Amino acid sequence: MLRYLAVVVFSSAAWAQQWELGADVGYGMYRDGTIFSAQGTANAGILNRFAAGIVFGDEFSDCVSAELQYLYHDGHPYLSYAGTRSDIQGNSYALTYSFLFHFKKQEHRFRPFLEGGMGAKDYVIAGPAPNPQPIPQIASLTTNDVWKVVFEVGGGVTFRPIKQMEMRVEFRDYLTTFPRHQIVPAPNNTARGVFQQFTPLFGVVYIIQSRR
Repeated sequence: MLRYLAVVVFSSAAWAQQWELGADVGYGMYRDGTIFSAQGTANAGILNRFAAGIVFGDEFSDCVSAELQYLYHDGHPYLSYAGTRSDIQGNSYALTYSFLFHFKKQEHRFRPFLEGGMGAKDYVIAGPAPNPQPIPQIASLTTNDVWKVVFEVGGGVTFRPIKQMEMRVEFRDYLTTFPRHQIVPAPNNTARGVFQQFTPLFGVVYIIQSRR
């Protein structure tokens, strides 16, 4: 009996499986961190800029699919204190493995979904450090690239205008800890906050292979 049920489950998954390759564009908006010091409090974070990425998906059942997602964000690290802001040219790359949970089966044109996953995010510096530093008594902007574990949550909806293509609108939230080796607090100062990249995206997905 158990063998029969296993055959039915795996046969259904194989029947519903499809491979997908797509690209998306959007805008990354940050919830930044704070640096506390005896001299005052400074805001520290990443500037809001455009984002773009690619996805490779395996929709192995009607309700669940998996995606390898890559996202580039053109945001510069910055420090802001007493009405003055200074930044350093930079960007970030996030690579995540996520699961999408669909509320409708593949044959529906409109399919809302929730998603969640994790991976790695590289905060990259592409320009020289400010000279002089704007607020060295509170924190400094350095040229260190920093890798962070990243968690990704979100949701959206897909629309299939033709059999081999999907369009989708989604919202992702990327969460990492404060990159203290890139935005470096001065001795005895404290950096706090979770960096969140709120990212609405519009994408187009090409269905490479479908077994339906």
